[in-house]
Amino acid sequence: MGMGRDITYEDVAQSVVDLLLRAETRLPDDVTAALTDAHGRETDPTARAQIEAILENIELAAMRKVPICQDTGILIFFVEIGRDCTINFDIKDAIRDGVAKATEIVPLRPNAVHPVTREASGNVGIGLPDIILDINEGDRIRITVLPKGAGSENVSRLAMLNPSQVADIKRFVLETVADAGGKPCPPVIVGVGIGGSFDKAARLAKKALLREICNNASGIDACVNGSAVDACVMGEFEREMLDAINSLGIGTMGLGGDITALAVHIEYAHCHTASLPVAVNIQCWANRRASVELGG
Repeated sequence: MGMGRDITYEDVAQSVVDLLLRAETRLPDDVTAALTDAHGRETDPTARAQIEAILENIELAAMRKVPICQDTGILIFFVEIGRDCTINFDIKDAIRDGVAKATEIVPLRPNAVHPVTREASGNVGIGLPDIILDINEGDRIRITVLPKGAGSENVSRLAMLNPSQVADIKRFVLETVADAGGKPCPPVIVGVGIGGSFDKAARLAKKALLREICNNASGIDACVNGSAVDACVMGEFEREMLDAINSLGIGTMGLGGDITALAVHIEYAHCHTASLPVAVNIQCWANRRASVELGG
C-alpha cells in the first residue's frame, strides 16, 4: 500500500482474502520449527512417525496451496486500529465480505451454523466471524486471523476458582489437557487466561495462542509478555506447566510419547479480589495464524 493513500473497504476485504489463503495453507515458521524440534526430541517410534506425517502434510499444503486441515475452523480476527488512522467505512462489514470471498476462493469449509437449529450460514453468520477491535498508537491497521478448529475448541474449559485456589491453577490446566487426550490432535499449544472476569479470561486464553513459540536449546518455550518481574514469574510457571503436561504421556495424536504440548502460553489480567477466573484454550498442532498491516 502506497504512502499516504487512504485505506479503503476494498483494501481490507482483499487483505482478508489474502490472509486466509496464507493462514489456511501455510503454518507460521515458529510452529513448523517447534514441530521439527519435537520430532528431534521424541523417542517413541510411533510418535516420531506421526510427527513426520504432520511435517509432510505441512509441506504438501504449502506447495499445493490447499488447506492444511479439512476443518478450516471458525474465524477469529484481532483488529488493532491506530488512533491516527481514519476510515470512513464499517471495517467489520469489509472483513465479513472478505471472509465470504475467501470461502469460495481458498476454499473454506462452511462451518458456521445456527446453534440450535444447526442451519448453515457459510462462514458468515450472527456473531461470526468473531471480530475483536482494539485501539493502539500509530496510523496503521493491523489485522490478525486465527482459524480455530472444533476438535481443540471443544475440549477447552473455564473455571471460576476461589481466590484461595491459586495453587489449583496448575491442577486445572493439567486436568483439562489430560481429559482432552488425543481429541485436540496433539502436540497442542495451550493458551491459558488468568484473571479478569468470566469472559475476559477466555479472551486472554485465546489471545495467548497468538504468541510465537520461542524455543531455547532445551526446546522449552522462553518468550513471555510483560515486565521483567512478570517474565520471571509467568515464564517459570509456563515452563513448569509444559513439563507437567509432557509428563502425561499422551503424545502425538494421543498415541503415546514424550511430546504432548509444544508450548504453554499464559496471559493475565487483574481481577476482583473475590474471584479467580481461569480459562484454558487448547489449540491443535496446526496453530494457524497470519497478520497484515495496512496504511502508514
